[in-house]
Amino acid sequence: MTNTISKLEIIYPSSDGQPMAESTEHYQWIVTIEGGLEALFKDNNDVFIAGDLLWYPVEGQSEIRRAPDVMVAFGRPKGARGSYIQHLEEGIAPQVVFEVLSRGNRISEMARKFEFYQTYGVEEYYVYDHLANDLVGWLRNHDDHHLEPIADIQNWTSPRLGIRFELTDETLKIFQPDGTRFLTYLEQAEQAETEKIAKEQALDTIAKFAAKLREIGVDPENL
Repeated sequence: MTNTISKLEIIYPSSDGQPMAESTEHYQWIVTIEGGLEALFKDNNDVFIAGDLLWYPVEGQSEIRRAPDVMVAFGRPKGARGSYIQHLEEGIAPQVVFEVLSRGNRISEMARKFEFYQTYGVEEYYVYDHLANDLVGWLRNHDDHHLEPIADIQNWTSPRLGIRFELTDETLKIFQPDGTRFLTYLEQAEQAETEKIAKEQALDTIAKFAAKLREIGVDPENL
């Protein structure tokens, strides 16, 4: 098994030598989107989600590859991978891809990415420019099999993911189907701390109420 993995690593390297992100904000957006999707599909073992993972769509042609900022593959099991080698994934291409623009992105590079995703079967492609606070998206037309622009992205709901995009004047907000917003790691930590404090306050209130009942001769355990 180890030899097989080593051979795959030689043929299909897990790194292209490029940095995952070019700024803290760029990295934060990648982690927020990837983490939000992981949370959304945590109970579905047949949805594989990854950030900055090399995808090799063509067997034996390792020069054909991309590392989407975030990708989602329905019909593939969760689990660790050094790269996404499509012919070892039952030929299933990631259906949804996200890219977060950075200062280093060039029009020519984005055009090459679009052509790659167009060619190799991505169904939904979203690009967020966090510097300009602009979101664009494409959806595959199943009649001519081309990615076509989503005319009105505001409050757009992804057909595959069920998540909704909302552009405010300041930022992009992404919501799960139940209305829960995708949170940054810091926001998650703050929310957890708020919930912890609220729980402690509730327990303290219950304890004080129980003590008062005992003072008047009522056993709260018998209520």
